[in-house]
Amino acid sequence: MTASRTRAARWPAARPWLGVAARLGLAAVWLVAGGAKIDDLAASGRAVNAYQVMPYDLATVIGAALPFVELALGVLLLVGLATRVVAGVSTALLLVFVTGIASAWSRGLAIDCGCFGSGGQLAAGQAPSYLPEILRDLGFLVLAGFLLIWPRTPFSVDGWLAGESPVEDLDE
Repeated sequence: MTASRTRAARWPAARPWLGVAARLGLAAVWLVAGGAKIDDLAASGRAVNAYQVMPYDLATVIGAALPFVELALGVLLLVGLATRVVAGVSTALLLVFVTGIASAWSRGLAIDCGCFGSGGQLAAGQAPSYLPEILRDLGFLVLAGFLLIWPRTPFSVDGWLAGESPVEDLDE
């Protein structure tokens, strides 16, 4: 058997477990991000406002709602419920985040993205770290994209509701 056939034969066995890793990894991201902001919703609103792309009142409402959305996405991914829908929402949200960070960078704003905490304006002389933030979010986008294509994973409510055993019949 050639090397390419060997790799192709391994994919059906590895794909479900890569899906579990993607689902749980993205769940952890959303749970940590939402959990880091939930204690100070006003700070989350100020972080959204720091991007200077919408009126202050709208930014504060979005900032206050964002931790709850992130926590809900994380819980749904953790249990594997509505995985494809959650992956789609995650994809959209991550694209908004990447666009926002790139916009702040291109406009010369000096802000902390607020992705995993309060965020907002940086102190004078403090340099923003836009490229690592964008690359990190693109990595999360890969996880969401994987789940958009292959949402069925072992040990998920989606599979249980479909009457599947935890590791059988995962091709979709």
